[in-house]
Amino acid sequence: MTNIPPAEELRILDHELWQLDARRAQLLARRIWLLNVPRAAGPQPAPAHAPAAWPPRGPRSRRPEATAPGVQNVLLVLGGVLLTIAAIAFTLVSWGDMGIAGRAAVLGAVTSAALAAPVPLLKRGLRSTAESVAGLGLALTVLDAYALHEVALPAVDGTGYTAVAAALLAALWRAYGRVLGDLRLPLPAAVAAAQLPLLLWAGAADAGDHAITAALLVTAAADTALALSTPAQSVLPVRVVAAVGAYGTGGLGVLAAALLTWDAPGPSAAARAAALLALAAAIALGAAWRAPDARAALGLASAGGLIAVAAAGGVLRTVLPGVWTVPACLACAIALLSVRGTRLPGTVRRGLFWSSTTVQALAVAWTLPLVALALLGPAGWVAHVWSGAPSDARDAVTVAVPWPYGTESAPLVLAAVAAVLVLTFRGGALRPLALSGALVLAFSTALVLPAITRLPYPAALPVHGAATVGMLAAAAYATATADRSPAEGRRAPLLPTAALCLALLGSLHLLALSLASEVATLAVLGGLTAMFASAAVLWKHPHVRAVTGAASLAYATVLVCATGASLDWQPQHIALLVLVVPTAAAVLAPRLCDRAPTLSVEITGIVAGLLAIDLATPEPAVLALVLALCGVIAAGTALREDRRRVGGIAAAALFVLASWVRLAAWEVGAPEAYTLPVTVPALLVGYARRSRDPEASSWTAYGPGLAVTLVPSLLAVWDDVNWLRPLLLGSAALAVTLIGVRHRLRAPLVLGGGTLVLVALHELAPYLAQAMGAVPRWAPPALAGLLLLTLGATYEQRLRDARRVRDALGRMR
Repeated sequence: MTNIPPAEELRILDHELWQLDARRAQLLARRIWLLNVPRAAGPQPAPAHAPAAWPPRGPRSRRPEATAPGVQNVLLVLGGVLLTIAAIAFTLVSWGDMGIAGRAAVLGAVTSAALAAPVPLLKRGLRSTAESVAGLGLALTVLDAYALHEVALPAVDGTGYTAVAAALLAALWRAYGRVLGDLRLPLPAAVAAAQLPLLLWAGAADAGDHAITAALLVTAAADTALALSTPAQSVLPVRVVAAVGAYGTGGLGVLAAALLTWDAPGPSAAARAAALLALAAAIALGAAWRAPDARAALGLASAGGLIAVAAAGGVLRTVLPGVWTVPACLACAIALLSVRGTRLPGTVRRGLFWSSTTVQALAVAWTLPLVALALLGPAGWVAHVWSGAPSDARDAVTVAVPWPYGTESAPLVLAAVAAVLVLTFRGGALRPLALSGALVLAFSTALVLPAITRLPYPAALPVHGAATVGMLAAAAYATATADRSPAEGRRAPLLPTAALCLALLGSLHLLALSLASEVATLAVLGGLTAMFASAAVLWKHPHVRAVTGAASLAYATVLVCATGASLDWQPQHIALLVLVVPTAAAVLAPRLCDRAPTLSVEITGIVAGLLAIDLATPEPAVLALVLALCGVIAAGTALREDRRRVGGIAAAALFVLASWVRLAAWEVGAPEAYTLPVTVPALLVGYARRSRDPEASSWTAYGPGLAVTLVPSLLAVWDDVNWLRPLLLGSAALAVTLIGVRHRLRAPLVLGGGTLVLVALHELAPYLAQAMGAVPRWAPPALAGLLLLTLGATYEQRLRDARRVRDALGRMR
């Protein structure tokens, strides 16, 4: 509701309606005008009373697919190409039809006209046309040079003449481009022509491979200087062509010099080739020094460092024995690291660092086949266990693979790279990674050194054992350092992990190496067990203790098996000895306090127990004993609060399996002998559960235990012709049924009652069959029909009885 008087409100409504009528009249007038405008007529003035007209929508204008300058450039390029083709055809085909004067007049006139035409064109602002005509003129100068050789100088060597012509054309085009500074084509063309003179001159003079390579490198140096000295604001194609020429001729020169160095028969030839590589390295490093782009400078400096190392290594290869070639190149690469403290630009220092790193990585890669042989070669003793100790460490690792030739310097390479890693990265975020790499290299050095020095076999085993102990000590030290510095430990967990993994790897290698001798195997297994057990005791770090504890138990298991084999015991007898390991694991696990070591020790003990069971399989009596002992161990584990459920289930399963195996060994065929040992404990457990939880269902508490005995016995009754088993099973089923009725338990009532009915049917079956034989054939259908009629007549009463039985069972538990 509003407080406006009715008269005032009526006046406002009339005004609004009048405005709406006026607007409607304007729109109708505009519509009529639009309908009366002819289609071909131009725009008509709108009536004064109509609103401003919108601009008429004509057909959408199509956007051109090519710009005018683009079309112009295409036409000019096509025209220049066609004229050049025509000039070539004239020179090659129609040249001989004209006299000397005519030839000279035609070539001179056409070339002069083509070279002079861009001047007026540039004055008129036709730059694109001038570029096309200038390109035609440059092509004509090439044809002039060719024609001059064919007519006036046919006896001159073509290669030498081409070299001189290329130099003269490069100078001519450069001068032409300088005079006509607005043209962009002559100067890049001059740079492209300048790539040929030195190379062609060296080829024409038969100067040899070294001279041709030098010509390529000198050309690359000139291109590099031109690319670096050309200002950025000048003609860009000159820098691009010079850079492409520098990379192309420089790359070819480096490749040729490297081949010459590789094929050098002696020090003098190698020195000459190395001088060429040194020139290439100087060009690359000089370009890196002056290069404005950081990425290009880094790449050039890296290439320069690699070329310098190749030059020095090429000379040293011819002086030193072949086995020292890789260490010599590595020494040259390490020497490059000395530039880190100089005043060279940062990009140059980083490039040299990366080139040194690359050479070091290649040197380490050269040692990998030897390291792999030393590490994996002893695995061949698995097929020749205790066949006899070899003479030395090299024979111990070359069981199935021959020794590689020329790798005697590999330990020096590995040790040198490890030292470089330690000394180079003395701090920073990369130090843990560098120390881990150095540790791997040091371990590899200790791995291959005994085989290279042909150390006697009895002495090689302690050396490898010392390396394993050293890796374990390094892991302990690194872990202790990380524990004292939590921040460092969070940032660098790699070093202790790497050391621990190397210790495990070294122990496996030592074990494989000891398989050649019985005494060595037992001694090594005993030492490894004691070493890892001591580490587990002394080491407080949970994850490390988990690894060392599991390793000690694993080696103890192998030691027990090896001891039994040494005593010529049968596998089933060794199985009894193996049970010492799971017993020790069950005793030690609760004393480790931490979850990780406890779990690892328990898992190792379980694996040892499974191994004992597998070894005892050939002898059922021993297998039953092993299963029972495993059950005792599991029962002892179940005394712990955190393992009560798992240990109890495992112990029950093992005891049941032990009893079954024992019964099978005694050739007992009665199923009750197998099922009753399960039923009695299951019913006791169910009774204990019902005592703690009265709401627990009888199916959960007593169902499994009763079914384990009743079902197999019931199946056995149907194949049993004697009366004892049905009598005993029926009596037991009756007792179970009465217990279910007395305590109102559903599971005993249903299982016992069902078993009792089926046993009774089994006993009455012969009599029923005999009675059925005396009954006439029409009697069964008649009885069935009578039963159906009776059920139909008392259907509702039967439903009430069924519901009453269902409710009675539902009230039971």
